[in-house]
Amino acid sequence: MADTDHTGGGTDTLDRELEELLNQEQVEEGDHERFSHYAPKNKIMESALSGKPVRALCGKLWTPGRDPEKFPVCPRCKEVYEKLKA
Repeated sequence: MADTDHTGGGTDTLDRELEELLNQEQVEEGDHERFSHYAPKNKIMESALSGKPVRALCGKLWTPGRDPEKFPVCPRCKEVYEKLKA
């Protein structure tokens, strides 16, 4: 039987940390999953390649993966974006 308790770090640690982040997101309260979020384009591209979560302007940590055109824009993201443009 293989030892599944890896303590050496590397990808095992990253995978475990990513799983913990994703699990935290699943229990986060609010309507975050009903919206499309704004985040820096380079971070979204990086996420597409690495699978790492991205921090939206509203503070939501999520892994982009659905068609943003199918959801309304997050009001908080939009508010922060408008302030950044000014």
